[in-house]
Amino acid sequence: MMLNRPQPVPEETAVISARASRTLYLQVLAAIAAGVALGYFAPSIATEMQPLGDAFVKLVKMMIAPIIFITVVVGIGKLSDTAEVGRIGLKAIIYFEVLTTLAMLIGLAVGHIVQPGAGLNIDPATLDKAAVAKYTSAPHLTLPDFLLGIIPDTIVGAFAKGDILPVLFFAVLFGIGMARIGARGQAVLHVLEQANDALFAVIGIIMRVAPIGAFGAMSFTVGKYGIGALANLGFLMLCFYVTCLVFIFGLMGIVMRLAGLRLWPLLVYLKEEFFIVLGTSSSEAALPTLMGKLEALGCGRSLVGLVVPLGYAFNLDGTSIYFTMAITFIAQALGIPLSWGDYALILGVLLLTSKGAAAVTGGGFITLAATLSTLNGKVPVTGIVLVLAIDRFMSEARAITNLFGNSVATLVVARWEGQLDMAQARRVLGGGKP
Repeated sequence: MMLNRPQPVPEETAVISARASRTLYLQVLAAIAAGVALGYFAPSIATEMQPLGDAFVKLVKMMIAPIIFITVVVGIGKLSDTAEVGRIGLKAIIYFEVLTTLAMLIGLAVGHIVQPGAGLNIDPATLDKAAVAKYTSAPHLTLPDFLLGIIPDTIVGAFAKGDILPVLFFAVLFGIGMARIGARGQAVLHVLEQANDALFAVIGIIMRVAPIGAFGAMSFTVGKYGIGALANLGFLMLCFYVTCLVFIFGLMGIVMRLAGLRLWPLLVYLKEEFFIVLGTSSSEAALPTLMGKLEALGCGRSLVGLVVPLGYAFNLDGTSIYFTMAITFIAQALGIPLSWGDYALILGVLLLTSKGAAAVTGGGFITLAATLSTLNGKVPVTGIVLVLAIDRFMSEARAITNLFGNSVATLVVARWEGQLDMAQARRVLGGGKP
């Protein structure tokens, strides 16, 4: 039984118009450049621009929960075989686990071979424990806690908190319920479809202020930390950025070829999302428009609505690379050798703890702290203070890698399920209309 066939995105429900799509990325790019200039020449003024970036990200995040809910409910509600939902989800999880494991292995390999922290010879006793107290004192996210966290306390609570997985969990259950009542639920599905069109129209409005958000976020970053901060611990940053590029153009390119498509046209197709993420350092800022574009490529709406949100929680390729490189850097900077057994333990712990990183405020550092604490005190948890200064500058690479990783994942799972219109995908990636 096939999932509902991919449908072209109607012109009136497009996230942004064709003209806006052609100019948005240039506007965002110009805004980023202006933000860098303001941060360099007038840092005191630039730091006051932070609310502009924060406000834009909040505008987008307020739309994510309802869009995910309606997209998933409508897609599943039209199914006659709800077992297909479980099969798609299982295939997505398998893909996520394989790719994130490879990402972690690549991060470990680069960190072990290049050794960006070697020679720093930092005394662990000199580390500022107060700077990382809020991360080391935070409760570590265990697997049972993570699984229980997927189930919301109340339906309203899932939407109020804005966490993706609880909303997705309820949406899947509600969609299955709609599918089981058959024709009696068609009226509700029709209303939800119209509501979905309205939500994407709102996203189109929000995207018009994306350049302002990017300007505010970049101004604050450069104004607060300074251009000079980019040179601080620059070798680690360079290694991380290069590793992310190798992962995208190397491994992701191979995966796209196996799926019968090419990577570069996809990167060009997602250029607006790329610059939005670059400016805001948040892959979530591009989530709604990403879903619309993947549908336009020929992926089924319900498949997109299921795989993309799952990917934002389970398929954090850039974050996975960052975790393993940061841990090896900390150990090297402190002059602490890691054995192959330590590496294996790090991978095993991160395969569990990294899955909750996106759902927790400061989750990246909490995950680093949790992983270091499993090494029996071999590497002090306070070592994460060494990457605090440059974390903000590395977040762009993490978010961009996560964005492209989830885009490729959705196309691969859609092709795996026979739910990708290859002719439409090739036409759109070639510059044609959906």
